[in-house]
Amino acid sequence: MTPGELERGLEAIRAGKYFEAHEELELAWRAAAPEERDFYQGLVHVAVAWYQAGRSRPVATASQLDKAARRLAAFAPEHRGVDVADVLAQVEAAREVVRGGSLDLPAPRI
Repeated sequence: MTPGELERGLEAIRAGKYFEAHEELELAWRAAAPEERDFYQGLVHVAVAWYQAGRSRPVATASQLDKAARRLAAFAPEHRGVDVADVLAQVEAAREVVRGGSLDLPAPRI
C-alpha cells in the first residue's frame, strides 16, 4: 500500500466524492497488513454510508454506518493521522439522523 491511497481517499471524502473515496480506500484496504485491514475497511464503510445516503437508501446507509463503527472502534483514538474517535462520533451522529428517518447527513470531517 502507498500512503497516497489513504490520503487520496480522505481527500475524496472531504470533497464529497464518496464513490471515488471508496475506490481509493479499497485499494489501501486490499494492500494493507492483516492487522490494519479493519481500519481501512472501516473508512470504506464511512465513504459508502455517505454515498448510499446520497442515493436515498436508508437501509444500506444504516448498515454501512454500523459496519464502520464496528471496524474502526479498535483504532480509536487515533490511527495513521486520522482522528478515529472523532470519526466514530460522526458515525454515531449519522446513525441517529438515520434512525430519526432522515438521510440528511452532515458532511464528514476527516
